[in-house]
Amino acid sequence: MKKRNVAQNGGRDALSFADRIAQLNKTRQEIIRPVQEHPREFVLMSIRLMAQRLKTDPATVLRIARGMGFGSYPQFKAYLHELSIASATSLEGMQASSPNESSLASHGRKALEEDLHNLHSLRNTLDMNRVAAVAERVYEARRIVLLGGDMAIGLVDFLDYKLTLLGLPVVPAVTPGKTIHVTRGLGKSDLVIALSFRRCLRQTVEGVQQARANGAYTVGITDTFVSPLARFADECFLTSVEAPFSNSYAAPISFIHVLFTICAHYRRSRTLALLKKVDQEQRHGFRWYPV
Repeated sequence: MKKRNVAQNGGRDALSFADRIAQLNKTRQEIIRPVQEHPREFVLMSIRLMAQRLKTDPATVLRIARGMGFGSYPQFKAYLHELSIASATSLEGMQASSPNESSLASHGRKALEEDLHNLHSLRNTLDMNRVAAVAERVYEARRIVLLGGDMAIGLVDFLDYKLTLLGLPVVPAVTPGKTIHVTRGLGKSDLVIALSFRRCLRQTVEGVQQARANGAYTVGITDTFVSPLARFADECFLTSVEAPFSNSYAAPISFIHVLFTICAHYRRSRTLALLKKVDQEQRHGFRWYPV
């Protein structure tokens, strides 16, 4: 079995919350169930306040946390923070801000500031050497399959366009049917790059599982170490999609641009030969409106 690696954090081989709860006896499972269902409501609570809310005592809460594999209550709270990110919905984000607390311009500035924060986080945590290792796999792969759906279709299209520009054998799969059919035929010489965020789409996660079972190397791009992609892909890169509501893809797009740039320079002479042909089309092609 290949070693999974979650880049930028220590969430390697993390179990799902459901898997962790299953390690407890039935009584403790029922005590902690509200936390699983509404992690955002508990993430800021002290151990005493959580115990009061769960109608138990702090010692029991600590024993439950340890029974789920956490060494301490602060470690459990850190996990809940990631879980609250993964389970967040657009409605919760919209409800968190009052319509009367700021102007429309202020809401716009807040969205922009969140994008800048996400980009700053990516800049401070991204291991360029690991991205370079993925670029090497890109050129070694027989096929490069891109998995994604829903809002992430735009990211798949962007990465597909960029890698196609480099003359690479890219196969996008953004529907459940195509994902099933494409991943069924993958093998050890193939590479899968999957993009999904929050709880992750079933089609993308199961596509990664199928591809990996067939021997393909799988790379996940997601936003938290409790993401299913972080658990099932061979390696995973984290790009925050935090926004006032819904998802912001500023950081994932930046990551794709970084990967594309490193791929372009990995075989510079090959890229230059391709770009000479592209240059002629960009200068004289019929697609472009005259200036």
